[in-house]
Amino acid sequence: MIVEMRTYTLKPGTVATVEERFGEALPGRLKFSRLAGLWHTEVGPLNQIIHIWPYDSLAHREQAREAAVKAAGWPPNIGEFIIEAKAEIFVPAPFSPPLEDRALGLLYEIRTYTYAPGAMPTVIERWSEKIEARTRLSPLVGCWYSELGGLNKWVHIWAYRDYAERERIRREAVQQGIWPPRSGAGLLRQENALAVPASFSPLH
Repeated sequence: MIVEMRTYTLKPGTVATVEERFGEALPGRLKFSRLAGLWHTEVGPLNQIIHIWPYDSLAHREQAREAAVKAAGWPPNIGEFIIEAKAEIFVPAPFSPPLEDRALGLLYEIRTYTYAPGAMPTVIERWSEKIEARTRLSPLVGCWYSELGGLNKWVHIWAYRDYAERERIRREAVQQGIWPPRSGAGLLRQENALAVPASFSPLH
């Protein structure tokens, strides 16, 4: 399986309109492949929507996207609001859970780490040592490494009921020695966004 993460940076004040138009067009798009989740950012880079699409393969992605474009109603009529659009392809880590429709919380934390080339096997090994204990505290939505787009990226998404729960769980994880995994794997950069699911997001 592969995961496509698409990030659209929008003109200020247009997020609600974009989500509305996206939701109206979505039923036609879902005839060809499923949406895993769509969020808009509240903390971090603002005025962004982030949507995730799982596919069986790159070939499946191409087939689904071509079929959707040929059908009426897709893509949604949001081009006038988009300042920048980015698409990246990721591969799930061995311990990444299936992307299924789930009600996990009202706040999602999307963290993107960039590592030195060649570091991914070590990252996977060290995360594998800790991930079971960490997911007892809050659900892991997904954890993936980049295949196409910006390389050497490691994206992990966590769900929380609210901001207060996020702060409490992160504090407990550090105090109990559960998290984070051992350092030293060539970490170069860390980015973070807190996002809220759209009303139609399968992950919410």
